[in-house]
Amino acid sequence: MAEEEKELEIEEGGGKSNKMMIIIIAAVVLIGGGVGAFMFLGGDDAPEEGAAEETLAEGEAKSNDGDAPSADIGDAIYVAMPRPFVFNVPGASRDRLVQIKVQMMMRGEENEEKIKSHIPLLEGTLLKTFSSTNADDLGTPEGKDALKAKALSDVQTTLIDVAGGKVIERVLFTGFVMQ
Repeated sequence: MAEEEKELEIEEGGGKSNKMMIIIIAAVVLIGGGVGAFMFLGGDDAPEEGAAEETLAEGEAKSNDGDAPSADIGDAIYVAMPRPFVFNVPGASRDRLVQIKVQMMMRGEENEEKIKSHIPLLEGTLLKTFSSTNADDLGTPEGKDALKAKALSDVQTTLIDVAGGKVIERVLFTGFVMQ
């Protein structure tokens, strides 16, 4: 009987070492696969020449468009309004409280500086635009898009007088809550 117990202990010990060996091999394979995938998919960050020329051509087409601002061609720059807009809007059944976080897209560092220097004026313009809508319109995606378009038009008109041109390309809602 003592011999049988020793054989069982040996078999159990051997099973544990086999399990441990399988776990180690699986871990090595997974780690190796992860490193290989990272190296294969990581790639370099430099864009191809054709892609850069295509992006430049798109930027030139946008700058020649009648609705686009006359700004430097370059990467888009976003300026966030310092605080969200909170206002009441009337609705068919009841008034609603709305909170909108806004960012504005433009191109060129000089345009960024113009926007930052006129933030109080832009906040006043946007608040006037936002408070002129109603809750029923804001409840639909089309209503939100129409409000963005109206906001863009209003801020561009305001900036023509003080900045000398349409500096802002887009008005983006980065947060929208209606209660």
